[in-house]
Amino acid sequence: MTALAPQRDGPGTAAVPGPRRRLPGMRLLGLVVALVVLVVLLVLSVMIGSTAIAPSVVWDALVGSSVGIDQFAIRDYRLPRTVVGLVVGVALGLSGALIQALTRNPLADPGILGVHAGASFAMTVAVGLLGVRDVHGYMWFAFVGALIVTLMVLAIGSTRQGSSPVVMVLAGVCVGAVLGGAREALQLTDPAAFDAMRSWNAGSTAGRALEVVWPILPLFGVALVLAVAVSGSLNAMALGDEMAVAQGVRLGRTRVLAIIALTLLAGGATAIAGPIGFVGLMVPHVARWIVGPNQRWIFAYSAVLGAVLLLASDVLGRLVIRPGEIPVGVVTAFVGAPVLIVLARRKKASGL
Repeated sequence: MTALAPQRDGPGTAAVPGPRRRLPGMRLLGLVVALVVLVVLLVLSVMIGSTAIAPSVVWDALVGSSVGIDQFAIRDYRLPRTVVGLVVGVALGLSGALIQALTRNPLADPGILGVHAGASFAMTVAVGLLGVRDVHGYMWFAFVGALIVTLMVLAIGSTRQGSSPVVMVLAGVCVGAVLGGAREALQLTDPAAFDAMRSWNAGSTAGRALEVVWPILPLFGVALVLAVAVSGSLNAMALGDEMAVAQGVRLGRTRVLAIIALTLLAGGATAIAGPIGFVGLMVPHVARWIVGPNQRWIFAYSAVLGAVLLLASDVLGRLVIRPGEIPVGVVTAFVGAPVLIVLARRKKASGL
């Protein structure tokens, strides 16, 4: 019997059996729907807080010149928080998709592989030992810490037969635990210096000013360009290194660019909002379930769905114990922990 020829989405795209092929029109429609949901969540994020504010007041605060308590809350607190949630969600979703594609490991994400822990530890050193208090200073420590831990985990997980997903996850968990303990020890040496970092350690978008976001946006832009540039090569690498080389992919160059992109994204997101876990794990799985193994579509969906998940979690955290609130990092952990258990118990979490 003659085997059915695999279908392709285009050059550099992994072979996909016919029944699993997604039509480009359906993919585009799904992306539009996700964008509409994102817009709705952006509006809700501005409206919902310790007290609800009417849409007319929100509109007046955004485009008008009225001055009042509600207008002040929207312009100086809720709007910056919403922008932070949008930017961090995009960064976490896309960095998770990148690291899963690079390692070919469906259980990889910046948190599990220790990237958040590396960025957090480096920022703790900067604040506690070096006295750095400005985001323009400590964000570079976050990037360096994220890069070092990423390289460490990739090196530990590499064998003669290639990268081992199991060893990589174990290495990331171990490195993250060690750095987490060291971070806590440093904070105990001078509790007063780290009081301002308590909400940051929990992973939160509350109280973040837009001045924290602007310096990092150009770096995120570079990371987005790099992610688009390596998406086709990562599609080919999903078939195996030998097949990718046969298709003309430069493995070293692709890996270096992907590592730079995910480090900028994960390190920058951690510098802004603190360690927020599970977003980079869940979102790429949902994206692959919707669009299949094409990394170009996975990256697009992961960026949008990452923002959707983070904003939805942030809004939910404000409603659960209103007028108080739960940090978004805690909400995503409650949602993500059961998902991780389900993924770990499945023989194939999703195709890579």
